[in-house]
Amino acid sequence: MRSEEIVSRILHRDGLMLVLDKPAGLPVHPGPGGGETLARHLDALRFGLKWRPELAHRLDRDTSGCLVLGRHPKALRSLADLFATGRVEKTYLALVAPAPATAQDAFTIDLPLAPVAPDTPWRMKASPDGQEALTRVRVLARAPDGSRALLALEPITGRTHQLRVHCAASGFPIVGDAIYGGAPRGAALHLHAWRIAVPLSRAKPPVRVAAPVPEPLARAAAALGYDLGATEPSGTAGV
Repeated sequence: MRSEEIVSRILHRDGLMLVLDKPAGLPVHPGPGGGETLARHLDALRFGLKWRPELAHRLDRDTSGCLVLGRHPKALRSLADLFATGRVEKTYLALVAPAPATAQDAFTIDLPLAPVAPDTPWRMKASPDGQEALTRVRVLARAPDGSRALLALEPITGRTHQLRVHCAASGFPIVGDAIYGGAPRGAALHLHAWRIAVPLSRAKPPVRVAAPVPEPLARAAAALGYDLGATEPSGTAGV
């Protein structure tokens, strides 16, 4: 991917932060295997500042959507505090199979999470000895036979792979999840960081941004009768 393509994926820009629409398949940091990463393109996102922007949080390689970067050290510290204290509202869109067994369309998953093993801190499991992990779930649409459902997921905490493990451990893994859901290696993960609301100023409403839903997930939503339509707030570009 060229830096120009990364620049074209900016959803919001102001003096403190950028919000990018990260494509699925692009890691944010280098891994042991090398290869393309978002970090290689951060210099192209300075827009006149002497600092290159840095990540305020992370998205998995296979997750697409809203990714927030701080444009300078002070902004990055403020954003890190907002994420750490749970003041940033994040909504993910996910296709799961099967649908949740419960008839409720709104519920909370409360399952502590811990690493599967000390040498794989990135791979998690539900464990009573783990860290607290909470996810709000809203069922947006269900297949009549219960085979699939479209969910809006709101992580209250921010544990590694939280949404993927919570869905899988609750009996409705995310479609395309090769790690926790038994999907074939290389399958497309149907998980998208759809919307984000960042309270940058106490005197102003939060900055609300939404990332366009990838075509495979949009098709799945349409097949379930859910119209994404104009429900997404639009990002803004500023100086």
